[in-house]
Amino acid sequence: MRSEDIKKIRQELGEHIRQAREKANLTQQEVAEMADVNISYYAQIERGEVNPSFEKLHSITNALGIKTLDMGPGKKKGQDKR
Repeated sequence: MRSEDIKKIRQELGEHIRQAREKANLTQQEVAEMADVNISYYAQIERGEVNPSFEKLHSITNALGIKTLDMGPGKKKGQDKR
């Protein structure tokens, strides 16, 4: 996979996480604390700057009340079934 493709996937993932957080009316700090993730690292995830481990991603999605598989590449706005 090309580095540009990986960067785009990270950005899409971060955008999806940000949208879920905003929908839940939570701050980055609140989600980071609930997920036991450093706030700076959490912010980098939302900005698509880092590639979180599955364990970190799982903690974040649990804190947000969403399924990890709902966040896959190509997921469009408004496609959540919740």
